Amino acid sequence: MEEWYSRGYLPHRDKPGLIQHITFRLADSLPYNVLERLKLELDIIRNELERSLDSDELERKMKTEKINRIEGYLDAGHGSSILKNADFAIVLKNALKHFDESRYILLCWCIMPNHVHVLIKTLSYPLDKIVKSWKSYSAREINKVSGLSGGLWHREYFDRYVRDEKHLKEVSEYIEMNPVKAGMVKNKEDWQYGSAYK
Repeated sequence: MEEWYSRGYLPHRDKPGLIQHITFRLADSLPYNVLERLKLELDIIRNELERSLDSDELERKMKTEKINRIEGYLDAGHGSSILKNADFAIVLKNALKHFDESRYILLCWCIMPNHVHVLIKTLSYPLDKIVKSWKSYSAREINKVSGLSGGLWHREYFDRYVRDEKHLKEVSEYIEMNPVKAGMVKNKEDWQYGSAYK
């Protein structure tokens, strides 16, 4: 099932100078029953659209639908959602900021209870190593503080490079508005685990 979930997220596009929107999630944030439901929903949508769209348009529509539904399920707060613990969110915030301006430029970010959105401009350091450093450091520190052990993060992450100024504005707004959309706060400036916090 996890293989099905990951399909469509790879390959990653990586080269210096790209602005990348990265989303990564806790390992338990999309439980098996949620993934089963998601797969069924997408199969129904595909069956409805197959007759009216050509194959390229169908695949684009399905990819968008899959991403939107996954984001909706993540915002619903499935799994342990341990990042709602202030100590754990601060560990991750520190990890995101640690290599800002040396490995990447951190443009905006938001730590949700079970997933994270980050917008960076890449420098010369590879994107997969950037994400790996965030995940490995935060997992080690959170496990140490909490007494937990084992894998904290889902092995994959989603990334999409920003194509132009309009897309940059949309992605930035999406990231900073995520806690508002999920009903966590009324204003993006009120979410203390995001770059919009005042």
